[in-house]
Amino acid sequence: MHRYIPVIAKAAGFPKIGEKVVQHQERKYGTTKFGLNRFVNGFLDLFTITFITRFGKKPMHFFGLLGTLSFIIGFGLTFWMIIDKLFIDTQARLIADRAEFYISLVAMIIGVQLFWQDLLPS
Repeated sequence: MHRYIPVIAKAAGFPKIGEKVVQHQERKYGTTKFGLNRFVNGFLDLFTITFITRFGKKPMHFFGLLGTLSFIIGFGLTFWMIIDKLFIDTQARLIADRAEFYISLVAMIIGVQLFWQDLLPS
């Protein structure tokens, strides 16, 4: 992640960040290490730096939002299944026999875990 040192320094509060001009020389021995893998790693490092600079001191803004959305989706799906069972299709199979039940249950559990993980003391 050395290519993002200026971004990390700026996020740390350093006021003056600059570059130094260096003299480049042609490679005499060996092979280049540039390739597709280097660009993929650089792109993933960019996501890491972006996440750390935005949510490093306030992770609840990220995980809390994901947890809340996941819980609301799971709760909404559960509420829809209950309404469907009680009023729309009363002869349908049991709610626990439907795949949506387990999807909504997992969504609510993941939502609670994502939201709750930042509230517990470390």
